[in-house]
Amino acid sequence: MAREQGFLARIGDGGDVRSGARMPVALRARLQWVRTQLTAIVQVSVGAALAWVIAHDIIGHQQPFFAPVAAILVVYAGVGGRRQIMLELFVGVSVGVLVGETLITLIGRGWWQIGVIVALASVSATFLGLRGLARTQAATSASLLAAILPVTAGNPAVIRFIDAVVGGLVGLAMALLIPGNPARRANREMQAVLRTLDQALRGIELALRLEDAGPAWTALQQVRGLQPAIERLATTVSGADEIARYSPLRWRQRSHVERYVVAIRDVDNAVRDARVLARRVHTMLRKGERSFPGMPEAVSLLQEAVGIFADDIAAADAYDEARSKLVEAARMATVALPAAATINDAAVVAQVRALASDLLYATGMTQAQVDRALEVREL
Repeated sequence: MAREQGFLARIGDGGDVRSGARMPVALRARLQWVRTQLTAIVQVSVGAALAWVIAHDIIGHQQPFFAPVAAILVVYAGVGGRRQIMLELFVGVSVGVLVGETLITLIGRGWWQIGVIVALASVSATFLGLRGLARTQAATSASLLAAILPVTAGNPAVIRFIDAVVGGLVGLAMALLIPGNPARRANREMQAVLRTLDQALRGIELALRLEDAGPAWTALQQVRGLQPAIERLATTVSGADEIARYSPLRWRQRSHVERYVVAIRDVDNAVRDARVLARRVHTMLRKGERSFPGMPEAVSLLQEAVGIFADDIAAADAYDEARSKLVEAARMATVALPAAATINDAAVVAQVRALASDLLYATGMTQAQVDRALEVREL
């Protein structure tokens, strides 16, 4: 048993059991990415096969080319649970197939026919309000029809359109019946943001403690680089919310996913506060102003609170300890402000309080509750 556990531990660490060599970081990252995409891989493989069976064996179409294609497109477009994107792409594929095959029946195949077909498919998709990938796919689907063998029996436009509808419906069904874990997906993105915020606050605390502007500058670059991660987080949380609301298999996770929905805007604000805090601390120390007693400790409490908040939101635990440390950090910063404070001193304290407040909001507290908690502790 111990030998098996040791083997599994080495595999989990990316080690080579025979030589003890560690797996390259890039390879481990790629394998981890494959693991995170396993649900989507199952969805497209099962969806493509099922779409073919329905169109070929049940409906009786001999060349249901667009059935598996539409299923794959709809599933991959909806990875992350974006229902609107899936529906738009479903409509886009169907419109492209219907317009394309109808025109091919009327005007035949050839280089100039492809131009006409793509133009009219694009016009139709635009008229229906389709954008981005959905409009692109409408044009692509229409152009593909000119390059594949024509249907030999029945009405080609109707047959291809039915295949696209079958595939699109199967793709939508896969998103509902084989959904990814919405809470895990949202938490993965949230933890990445919170880890960077934690590191930045640690750098700011070190800068204040050492009275060295260098760590504050590093922290500023860290939080400046977080905007793309925040945008990914917002998209992921939105998709996770849709999965939890529309997929029966994930209804039990709605309350957990709601934590991320509540927190996303305020975590974004907290990151912005940290950016201003890092810039103020860097400016203060660069100009030779000294840190005042109590401020490094207040920022250290903020950093601890971020770590506790990250654990609590992942485990759906109560936020009691995180809230206590956030309120204490705001109180400590306020008390530490010297009587003869500079503009930078006051700005640093204000940003610590703002950051603490935004993270309190992220735990679900209302503005009245946050104001009351901070006021009570300051008396």
